Amino acid sequence: MKVILLENLRRIGVIGEIINVKRGFARNFLISNDKALYASKENIAKVEKIKNELNKKDTDKKNEAQKILEKINEKEYEIKKLSTENKELYGSVKPTEIAKLINEIDKIEIKPSTIQPITEIKSIGKFKVKIILHSEIDFEITINVVSAETIQ
Repeated sequence: MKVILLENLRRIGVIGEIINVKRGFARNFLISNDKALYASKENIAKVEKIKNELNKKDTDKKNEAQKILEKINEKEYEIKKLSTENKELYGSVKPTEIAKLINEIDKIEIKPSTIQPITEIKSIGKFKVKIILHSEIDFEITINVVSAETIQ
């Protein structure tokens, strides 16, 4: 299925590019999240007209991501979780918890979908977490998981 991209997407393409993707990916992700349009003649003409506006929006998004990067790049956050005696967590630390923690400490809203732990956080220790805010801007923070209390 051919679609026209409305924003720059890493490993997919740039604004205004007509790409061929699987039908489910186009329908369920790209089009439903306003990242692309079906590649009809009308839509191609429409995107050509608003290409400058889309590029400006993308630049604004990139600048906003750069500001967030400067505030929290390489920063370390501490999270307390219940653990067993052998330092394993009950459950794991999810991106929603990390986003909530960043919002509480630094008053910066980050979507949980942009947060990608490098390894699953299921024990006590320090873990690297990658945050991808824009197709060209990503950075890492450290999550230090400490024991809230030990349950026997």
